Amino acid sequence: MHDEERMTAQEAADYIGCAKYTIYKLARQKEIPHWRIGRNVRFSKSSIDKWKHDQEMESIAN
Repeated sequence: MHDEERMTAQEAADYIGCAKYTIYKLARQKEIPHWRIGRNVRFSKSSIDKWKHDQEMESIAN
């Protein structure tokens, strides 16, 4: 994974357009792909992109 792919919770929130609190909540509930380094939560851009696509497809399938 390239450095530009790794995001902090704030960067992930800015990327998808929500509050940092929401990102932490989604990670805590295991609803968004992430990993932990100690107490720090990290996200990859490619995983977030796939997650967003999956969310969109799910919303129109129901």
